[in-house]
Amino acid sequence: MSATLLLGQTLAFTADPFTVPPPEAARHDTRGGVLIEGGRIAATGEADALRRAHPEVPVTDLGQALILPGFVDAHAHYPQTGIIASWGKRLIDWLNTYTFPEESRFGDAAYAAEVAARYLDLVTAHGTTTVCSYCTIHPESVDALMAEGQARRMRLAAGKTCMDRNAPDSLRDTAQTAYDDSKRLLERWHGQDRLSYVITPRFSPTSTPEQLAALGALWAEHPDCLMQTHLSEQTDECAWVAELFPGARDYLDTYEAHGLLGARGLYGHAIHLTPRERARLAEVQAALVHCPTSNTFIGSGLFDMAGLAPVLPVGLATDTGGGSSFSMLRTMAAAYEVGQLAGTPLHPAQLLWLATAGSARALHMGDRIGRLEAGMEADLVALDLASTPGIAQRAGRAQDIWEAVFPTIMMGDDRAVAGVWIAGARVKG
Repeated sequence: MSATLLLGQTLAFTADPFTVPPPEAARHDTRGGVLIEGGRIAATGEADALRRAHPEVPVTDLGQALILPGFVDAHAHYPQTGIIASWGKRLIDWLNTYTFPEESRFGDAAYAAEVAARYLDLVTAHGTTTVCSYCTIHPESVDALMAEGQARRMRLAAGKTCMDRNAPDSLRDTAQTAYDDSKRLLERWHGQDRLSYVITPRFSPTSTPEQLAALGALWAEHPDCLMQTHLSEQTDECAWVAELFPGARDYLDTYEAHGLLGARGLYGHAIHLTPRERARLAEVQAALVHCPTSNTFIGSGLFDMAGLAPVLPVGLATDTGGGSSFSMLRTMAAAYEVGQLAGTPLHPAQLLWLATAGSARALHMGDRIGRLEAGMEADLVALDLASTPGIAQRAGRAQDIWEAVFPTIMMGDDRAVAGVWIAGARVKG
């Protein structure tokens, strides 16, 4: 069985930095190592000790690069790759002007395959090794992304996006076809290699109560699956939901009433929550996903990280293409900026946790990815902390690892990604 030893700086989280003082949540080795064997992390520790213990293993010395778990993007729309950074719309206009016309093209299997490959190339170049993505209503869009992820040995989660109202005819299914297509795709892909199927109603405005109930029934039949949707992204969206569901207590209740609230649920955005919604989400330990570049780009609002992260799982996500970058570094920077606007700036440890272990926990994959420790799958990223002159001159003044890595979080891009490993195989660098 092939093995390799990576040497560099290492940063391993030992606790949740939202529940302990952030600097105490991780162990930093200025000269550490990661032993990879059979696609998994076999050992971590001090570099010289690992070399002595495994003298026969080939060494890849990354110098001063910082070795971390690969980034985990907990909410994305890969079919929106081509419309990223489109100008000037809020949510509903964004969907009608950009998203729906582009998503209508994904019934073409060849086009879906082309975009899936391009999307995974882009995120991998930025150090992302796991993605949880929405597809379109077309089964072809799911097959394309799953097949491409499988070929790359990626840990990938995705599902058919279901809509049976308030969308163009070319993007509508029905309650029955949403159930049937999702079940067929689930049976084909869920648990294959490193793939997971995610039951995916887009959001309540584009699903009738009958469709929500059908997908709730499917989730009850397959409770090991994740379920992803959107929640309370914008105030006008919340008002629309209230009009469409006059009997609901709040936005969350439109899901809860139809069997779509649970611990394996992923609720994107969750900005404008009522006290009842916050309490109920915490009670069931559902996961929220923070999408900061999207929330600012589309003008949605400020996520309450300080109030929510200590009490329930929170992941971090690009939300491509409403989000304006494929980079989790840029997404971490935006999360810091949103925190500043909210009066609660995030520590670098919290930002890195959200992009790795936090998102892995939100996806119920924390036992497999997101941490730098023996037994975990060897999805890794190595960051050059001096990738540009501007970053290098600031990092050169650092007094600790947090000051050293923060300039890369705030100013880094794909040039900072010195290496990427998926299931132990190097795919960049």
